Amino acid sequence: MSYCAVIDTMPEERRALHKNYHDNHYGFPIHDDNELFGRLIMEINQAGLSWETILKKEESFRKAYSQFDIASIAAYTEQDRERLLADAGIIRNRLKVNAAIENAKTILDLQKEFGSFELWLEHHNPKTKEEWVKLFKKTFKFTGGEIVGEFLMSIGYLAGAHTADCAIHKAIIKTKPMWLQTK
Repeated sequence: MSYCAVIDTMPEERRALHKNYHDNHYGFPIHDDNELFGRLIMEINQAGLSWETILKKEESFRKAYSQFDIASIAAYTEQDRERLLADAGIIRNRLKVNAAIENAKTILDLQKEFGSFELWLEHHNPKTKEEWVKLFKKTFKFTGGEIVGEFLMSIGYLAGAHTADCAIHKAIIKTKPMWLQTK
């Protein structure tokens, strides 16, 4: 059963959280580098956990990680690392915290070279999931196949976020540039 269909079967207290993400975020292109990076942080933190856990903690992630501001996170000190590791509102995993900081530094370099994180993604598109995974593993920390696949699906670079008969899928197609519509 697809994510699209599963939402309708969820108990009411879970449905609103998932429906908001499904209807307004999942699969939609993101054009703001900080928001793209925020989605990557969230996908990295989801590894080994449920997406629902991450959705419930999204506001805490935003607050803990400087509203996902790439330059701010790249400048984090050891005190910031310790602050994050002590923050019960987020996932307190040293590897994931370190990945966020190191990946922010990497994205600053990509922005210098390509103009933006989004343009770096566009420069490498199209790729198969396997090609994307290889590129992400070479470029970023803590980015395995599942993380990369979900990140790229969630921002519209890989198909699969929605079923073809989902009304949201049809809305997303209308928002995508032509070069992304066949992906």
